[in-house]
Amino acid sequence: MTHSASDIEFAGKQVEPGETTNLQLEVSASFAGLPLYLPFKVIRAESPGPTVFVTAAVHGDELNGTGVVRELMLHPPFVLESGTLVLIPVVNMLGFERHMRYLPDRRDLNRSFPGSSEGSMARRYAGAIFDVLKKCDFGIDLHSAAVRRTNFANVRADLTDEATKKMAWAFGCEIVVNSMGPQGSLRRSCLEAGCPTIILEAGEVWKIERAVVDVGTRGVTNVLKSLEMVAGDIQLPAYQARVDKTKWVRADYGGLLQFHVSPGDVVDKGQPLATNSDLLGGEQNVLCTPVSGVVLGMTTLPAVKPGDPVCHIAIPRDGVAPIRKALENQVRGGVDERLRDDLATNIQVTKEGE
Repeated sequence: MTHSASDIEFAGKQVEPGETTNLQLEVSASFAGLPLYLPFKVIRAESPGPTVFVTAAVHGDELNGTGVVRELMLHPPFVLESGTLVLIPVVNMLGFERHMRYLPDRRDLNRSFPGSSEGSMARRYAGAIFDVLKKCDFGIDLHSAAVRRTNFANVRADLTDEATKKMAWAFGCEIVVNSMGPQGSLRRSCLEAGCPTIILEAGEVWKIERAVVDVGTRGVTNVLKSLEMVAGDIQLPAYQARVDKTKWVRADYGGLLQFHVSPGDVVDKGQPLATNSDLLGGEQNVLCTPVSGVVLGMTTLPAVKPGDPVCHIAIPRDGVAPIRKALENQVRGGVDERLRDDLATNIQVTKEGE
């Protein structure tokens, strides 16, 4: 349900039509008993429309999303013509201050929603934030890979919900992964509360990567266009593929890896992903993909032990042939090509046998 022109209120402040305001939400307290505030910005157009939130750094070390939100605040590529936009650059302030994924109580904030006013610190923190999120009609949550990994940009969404499905495809990533999300995650809890929400997974922790920011900014803009809050045509990549299954390929031996693929590469079943060698250069094995698909994520740490994850393969529902054909006709120099190139600079890649 779209909120009326008279009931847009966050953190105890009424936001009027045409107003842009910076707000602070009290989410916790320090050991000294001083309040901890979460800063965020609310942009309300003159005309009524949906209320959309964009959140980042639910995991405190995932800064790429923070870069996207700051870009939207400092250099917005659009004029908001209707509705309301809620921009939260850092959700997990306590993790952010410590360059850590989790809260100080070692709990995952993204498993603590919708939260409550009682219970653990994580649940109380989540509950305070959820009081803002549940007032919104739609949501976009921005994430990066876990530590020592990188993710090719992909949207994850519960495609069984029609409104969520529309947002997921409109965002404009090449890979759209169909999943409900873990119990207690922000996006799943928001959807259960009636606020369709998608997430972007892209890049690494502790970084703000230019190409990731560009993909994220384009994606948020696309969603706002699809909701008729912003004028203009949606910008889509050369292909979009639905993924219902993914497969982690793991190391068989301890050793050092020489990678043969990069994030976003299309791979065929049996194709070499990495060669594992001991410290004196003796080859131990060549790790190959057991399925055809797209390299969705990779380790950025070449030193592995048996069982360590190496490559995350997305298995497109319609196979890889349509993807290969679309990429052959891709316009050169676009943001999607730059993303591939930029993510590949974080690992050393050679063809197998070189």
